[in-house]
Amino acid sequence: MAAAAYRSGEKLVNEWDGMTHDFTKKGGVVHTEIMLPSHAPRSFADRSTLWNSVEEIEKSSTAQLAREIEVALPVELSRAEQLALVRSFVKDNFVDAGMCADFAIHDKGTGNPHAHILLTIRPIKENGEWGAKCRKVYDLDSQGQRIPDGKGGWKSHREDSTDWNQRGNAEKWRAAWAAYTNRALEAAGRPERIDHRSYKRQGVDKIPTVHMGPAASQMERRGIQTEKGNINREIAADNKLLKEIKARITRLYNWSKEQAETAAPDQGKESIIAQLWQARMDAPAPTTRSGKIRKLQDDAKLFGLLQSNGITSMQELFDKVAAMNSDYYDLRGRIVSKERRLSVLNERLEMWAQYQKYKPIRQKLDKVAPGKREQFEQRHSADLALFDAAVRYLDKLKASGEAITPKAWRTEAQRLTVEKDADYLKMRDMREDIKAVETLKKTADRLAREGQTQRREEQER
Repeated sequence: MAAAAYRSGEKLVNEWDGMTHDFTKKGGVVHTEIMLPSHAPRSFADRSTLWNSVEEIEKSSTAQLAREIEVALPVELSRAEQLALVRSFVKDNFVDAGMCADFAIHDKGTGNPHAHILLTIRPIKENGEWGAKCRKVYDLDSQGQRIPDGKGGWKSHREDSTDWNQRGNAEKWRAAWAAYTNRALEAAGRPERIDHRSYKRQGVDKIPTVHMGPAASQMERRGIQTEKGNINREIAADNKLLKEIKARITRLYNWSKEQAETAAPDQGKESIIAQLWQARMDAPAPTTRSGKIRKLQDDAKLFGLLQSNGITSMQELFDKVAAMNSDYYDLRGRIVSKERRLSVLNERLEMWAQYQKYKPIRQKLDKVAPGKREQFEQRHSADLALFDAAVRYLDKLKASGEAITPKAWRTEAQRLTVEKDADYLKMRDMREDIKAVETLKKTADRLAREGQTQRREEQER
């Protein structure tokens, strides 16, 4: 009930424990909808009825009540196109299979529209009642007869009554979402496409790590740093930077938008920035030398940001933050695109190097006398296996129409690395601008707290 209330932005009462879950003040919920299989009770179209029925039927304290699927919606699609995409995906993959689906589309205007899909776990019988999650199945021998358990009964095991919990479903549903999304993008005349195989768990804003392999993994476990391990550590740091900047810029976007919309007309929007600047200047200076230096540096960054962008009003500040927010997503898109291509190129170069390294051993095998061939193969079995794996990889690449051009791959990888590093420098410069705006927000928050304290003291007097 709490999950359904939060995702729908509604007030729901859990009749099982009497708790009220009120999320009516939650923002960003732009659409909610319940989709039901044909044999489900029509009353389940009411959110409270559906999830209270789920709460009631489960007796175990450890029972799983629902399953949630979260999908990122393409910003390139209109709201109507996004809604049609979610409806078709939910109907074909879940409702037609017999699940009740409760989905909500969230969009706070920060470039991250997404949908939460809550799904029921129990099947519904044709009479509209909840069915069992699992059933008892007797073990049978080769003749199809029940097997005695030696205690007067029969050996048996429990099986799920549906295939909804099979491990492969996660991959299947991810692939389906990619296919449905790509069809929707194509129908809308958009060139963008998504690939579920590139980001199985991280999401599109996270750079995939490279495959370590058993040898590098074993060395890392022993505390020996490897080239692949260093690459993955760098990728982890890059992912942390992307996540950090996204969170900070989203907070500033929401704050500056609210400030621009709520600034009092008689106060004059152009005076607010000046008042905040003056309040920061009038604030008590730090007592330590390092604190004073840090404040001077922060003030210089803030002044430079306001001066260079001509910011004298909250609306102009919001426009700057909104532009930074847009620039962030453009930069992130370029970085992730380059990282994905680099991952492909590095894999090709690695397999080419593996082919070149073990090719001489394979050539020696061809020259070994037949009587000694088996002994040579046993002695070099690991090396020959690595060579064969590289050959299969390169042959598959050629069969797909890709030319084997290690020099061109290396040149492209070097170019993309330089471009990616330049984009990361821009991202770090953006972090400095974000930090400057945050100093202004901290001053506004301090003034708001001081105002609340002063009002309380006046009320007490």
